[in-house]
Amino acid sequence: MRGRWVLAAALVVASCAPVASPLTDAALEAEVAAITLPAMKRFDGALPRPVPMPGNAQLTQDFLDLSFQLESGRVLPVFTRFEGPVTVAVLGDAPDTLATDLDDLLVRLRREAGIDISRAQEGRAASITIEALPRRELQRLVPQAACFVVPNVENWEDYLSKRRARSTDWGTLTARTRAAVFLPSDVSPQEIRDCLHEEIAQALGPLNDLYRLPFSVFNDDNLHTILTSYDMAILRMTYDRRLATGMDAEQVATALPEIVARVNKRGAPEQDQLASDSSEAWKRALNRSLQPGLPARLRASAAARAIDLARAAEWNDTRLGYSLLSFGRAALGVQPESAIAAIVEAAFVFRDAYGEEVHTAHAIVQPAVFALTSGQPDVTLRLVEGALPAAQKGQNAALLSTLMLLRAEALEETGRVSEARAVREEGKAWALYGFGSAAEVRRHVAEVAALRPGV
Repeated sequence: MRGRWVLAAALVVASCAPVASPLTDAALEAEVAAITLPAMKRFDGALPRPVPMPGNAQLTQDFLDLSFQLESGRVLPVFTRFEGPVTVAVLGDAPDTLATDLDDLLVRLRREAGIDISRAQEGRAASITIEALPRRELQRLVPQAACFVVPNVENWEDYLSKRRARSTDWGTLTARTRAAVFLPSDVSPQEIRDCLHEEIAQALGPLNDLYRLPFSVFNDDNLHTILTSYDMAILRMTYDRRLATGMDAEQVATALPEIVARVNKRGAPEQDQLASDSSEAWKRALNRSLQPGLPARLRASAAARAIDLARAAEWNDTRLGYSLLSFGRAALGVQPESAIAAIVEAAFVFRDAYGEEVHTAHAIVQPAVFALTSGQPDVTLRLVEGALPAAQKGQNAALLSTLMLLRAEALEETGRVSEARAVREEGKAWALYGFGSAAEVRRHVAEVAALRPGV
């Protein structure tokens, strides 16, 4: 209970802070040029913290909704998965970090999901191929996707020749024998890793995303960047021996009670009512609020509509929190006071629903910034130090580095200079994984440093 009041006090103070004026371009470039960078850090195969699991009835419904629908709402007639050992191959010139992150993922899939999956032998055809290409080339064909997976193709050239064929339509699939993952080669190591997790999981199992899932990458909110223990449970169920390709929804539902009871031994107590589906109106409003290139005023208006719909549906879960967070991010430049209030409320919604998890950590960033710019480094420290463990255990290097850099500036402001220097160096090391290029990392470090009053 004390933690909630500490958060409340810090957020109330932070919400009163003004927005910092950015550095001029000339001043920023001078700061950027002077920044030195350490070696990059990565997570080295560490397992993420287990997440809370729902009750068996909810997990059963989640599995059916994930496995028998596409994101478009189209119903899938039969259950499909790979039958037998699954092999994976990387094609072309991939970034160095891709191979290491892929191997870490395959270890987790074997250990946590019980899937017989490994690298393909040299010269042998693979079940799943991974090809990295320039982002511009990918988005020329699929503008809204950072990365994607396609059934029944071997490589990019094969996809180009078949992309309008019936065989590349997930909705027509009656068996899975081959799939190709296409991801950008010129983005940060974290973005490449995140694509590996999401797209390989989709190649193996669920083809749907559900906004109601609070601890899953099978959710378009992008609050979780790697497969969680919930996701591994879904994949373990997908590859249970009691299920097989070709089963219909009724047959799968009949087999699930025994499967779920075995997989979900630490699940939550059963609830009287299952989580309600997300309405199409809410999804349209939220997706519009996230649309790149749309003016901030229109994105904020769409997010406000999503908030109203979430409240009307009485959702006090990730959907309300994410609607509030989306409004706050969209409205910062056009309705700053309303934006700050929404972000603060999002932090409370997330914390009340899930505790100090990664959802709350995402919502803490902007209030921590406001506190720093208003000369309240002690508030920034309280907020950031409460959020750091979730970012670390969720393996989100971009979020982790931002929190660390904010902490470093707050420490500097309170006179703890040597401690600030050490934290800043670690933040820069994580930023190289989270943000990618040295130039982008230097600019990010300089922008955070400029938030301190008088800098």
